[in-house]
Amino acid sequence: MRNRVLTIFLLLILACGAWAAPKNIILMIGDGMGLAHVAAARTVSVGPGGRLAMDAMPVVGFVTTHSVNALITDSAAAATAYATGVKTNNGVIGQAPDGRRLKSLLEVARELGKSTGLVTTTSITDATPASFAAHIDSRSKQAEIAGQLLASRVDVLLGGGRDFFASGAGRPDGRNLLRVAAARGYTVVGTTEELDAADGPKLLGLFAPGNLVPEASAPPLSVLTAKAIKTLSQSRHGFFLMVEGGLIDIYSHRNDLDQMVDQLLEFDRAAAVALDFARQDKETLVVITADHETGGLTLLADDSGRMKPAWSTKGHTGAPVPICAFGPGCEQFAGILDNTDVNKRLGSLWGYGSGLESPPSRAEKPAASPGRVEAGVGQSR
Repeated sequence: MRNRVLTIFLLLILACGAWAAPKNIILMIGDGMGLAHVAAARTVSVGPGGRLAMDAMPVVGFVTTHSVNALITDSAAAATAYATGVKTNNGVIGQAPDGRRLKSLLEVARELGKSTGLVTTTSITDATPASFAAHIDSRSKQAEIAGQLLASRVDVLLGGGRDFFASGAGRPDGRNLLRVAAARGYTVVGTTEELDAADGPKLLGLFAPGNLVPEASAPPLSVLTAKAIKTLSQSRHGFFLMVEGGLIDIYSHRNDLDQMVDQLLEFDRAAAVALDFARQDKETLVVITADHETGGLTLLADDSGRMKPAWSTKGHTGAPVPICAFGPGCEQFAGILDNTDVNKRLGSLWGYGSGLESPPSRAEKPAASPGRVEAGVGQSR
């Protein structure tokens, strides 16, 4: 038994590069992805005894997700916790409950001279990507978030949400942020062909007016992830990249198992891209987790033994979500963590302490006062 434990420990050291600091961090967030979601995708694609790409990661654990004012978080509060290491109220982006502006891990990476990127299958102005580069009291202010994303100087922005950048109904002020982006050195693309041809260090890719739903004919998440890694890895100082599988959540809200599984499997293909890069690079930490569980999914079996899903809600739940890690420092992510712990451990690997806060901006109004954690109905995204 002792030899077996020693062997496992040595394997973890080899897989995690224990005590080494990663040059690059890739944080992947499956929006709404619980354990049952992963099990359903595994069962459909490779059978219950098969393994997904993310299943090969050597370190696993669980993450608690509550926000300041609710047991059941939304994506804004959850992503802010991952981005900044500080819990906030539902609906708030990059700010503490009292309105203080919070410094994100992406902003820390930029201060360290690293390249930065955000990739998603939803609008790039949606709650999860926005929480890493914007600071605003309401996630609904997506036109304002679009401007903040450009002002934040993120090197690579790939996803949907073109309507919040192009002059039109999505921008009441009439500004054309696509022209602003081009003037600031971004290569602006909107098709797969344009994405393939783009080779600049700064890239803005908006492939649909809103979310990258299947009918939008947008590049899949795995392709977006590969392009982001190829672009960001040109930096000699390293990079930070957040990749979100946002449509997992949307189809879980609809209790649509088939579409949810399709989205989760594409998220896993994106994970395979990240892991292949990390295995070759040997200086990259990949962490995969979720912001919350959506749908209360349970897997049952029918009389013939086939998988029979059961959904308990069309909203979010307060269930812990999985986390897994590979690469230098991955041993930090075993066990039961809070979502704020994930940020603090990522920051510590780059020599940055917890509490990534900066003074409140005079232009921003304080958010609602902190409240007690309350059980509530399922929240929206």
